[in-house]
Amino acid sequence: MKLFDVQSIQLNTRASQAFDYIADPTTLPEWTNAFAEVTVNGNTKEAKAQLQTPTGSVPIDLTVAANSEAGTVDWFMRFPDQSVATAFSRVVELAPEQCVYSFTLTPPPVPLEALEGALEQQSGILAEELATLKNRLENHA
Repeated sequence: MKLFDVQSIQLNTRASQAFDYIADPTTLPEWTNAFAEVTVNGNTKEAKAQLQTPTGSVPIDLTVAANSEAGTVDWFMRFPDQSVATAFSRVVELAPEQCVYSFTLTPPPVPLEALEGALEQQSGILAEELATLKNRLENHA
């Protein structure tokens, strides 16, 4: 069973602009399906969020680990049962007005027997979200 999926998309915008947008947790509801709401707790690294799941909405604690020099934006999502889901990504400059955004999708924190099909479903959703991100950055900047 495959336990990860890596997807990427070329963005026709400055890497710094893409990074700033992606690293801002308050933009997550604009380009992802999973986040219904994000409220930042005084700094942009810690937030509360409403995460949409197949079984409904759940409140989570969200930590964003962003490093502009490396271009990395990673998310750590703590659920009420204290399980943690992760997402890892990177923005890489290709040219002054072009970059590539790559995203490593890891399995959700569910029992092994529940993983079958979950990653494949999430991979399809991620592809749609990356297209939304591209549209948002290139047409609404």
